[in-house]
Amino acid sequence: MSSKTATLGARAGLVLLLTLLAIPLQAQVSTAVLSGAVTDPAGKAVPGAQVSAKNTVTGQTTDTVTDSAGRYDGLNLPPGDYEVSVAAPGFSTTITKLTITTGGRQTVNLNLRGQISLEDIGFAQAQGSAADQARLDKRSHMLKLHQTYGLIATIPLVATVISGGGATGRETSSGSRNLHAALGLTSFGLYSISAYYAIAAPRIEGTKTSGNTKWHKALAWVHGAGMILTPALGAMAYDQKRRGEEVHGIAKAHGGVAVATVVSYAAAMLTEILK
Repeated sequence: MSSKTATLGARAGLVLLLTLLAIPLQAQVSTAVLSGAVTDPAGKAVPGAQVSAKNTVTGQTTDTVTDSAGRYDGLNLPPGDYEVSVAAPGFSTTITKLTITTGGRQTVNLNLRGQISLEDIGFAQAQGSAADQARLDKRSHMLKLHQTYGLIATIPLVATVISGGGATGRETSSGSRNLHAALGLTSFGLYSISAYYAIAAPRIEGTKTSGNTKWHKALAWVHGAGMILTPALGAMAYDQKRRGEEVHGIAKAHGGVAVATVVSYAAAMLTEILK
């Protein structure tokens, strides 16, 4: 056998050896194909949900969308650690940690949370459960009503403060005082409805208040007491003016208490906006 033939044979053998070594290596890096269903807290399918898988090391993201039956398919992922998130309008984004070690098809079903989570309303997450999530969904709804009525109450509340300037003084007409009183009662009524939804919202055991929510709840004691004292002092001042007297006694604190109430109420709203 010539040296040239021997060299060619050695090269062929080397190529064959490298090919055989590459086969198990390719098997190791084969991708996994993720598929599954996305459901809401009630177990219903969620079509059009965005499913994303992010490699925690490389940062590479693979996305797909659920079909009309709430199912997704085609997430091709090589081995590694991932954060699989699912999002849809009207729900909070849910993130599931996942480790891919082998290839082939894998089923990973995902669940969406309600419109807000424990963290979203300023609570640190404790041990979750289906019962807690159901209570949380109800709490979410009631807190949204609390916020809505609270915002609506700011309109007559500001108008009450503005009209207060025309309800004082010797030349004040009964009409100005009546308007001021009517606006005050309207503010108190809307505020009471807002407070009801906050107080009656179900509590979630095993959670603690955190962040700006602490300030929001602390300020509630201030403007809550003010909302009770202001109309009471106002009624006393109104009665004194009706009798033609100058406002005297503790009734004179009506204006100061009203201002403190509005300021603390505005600060409480800011804690929610800046959360």
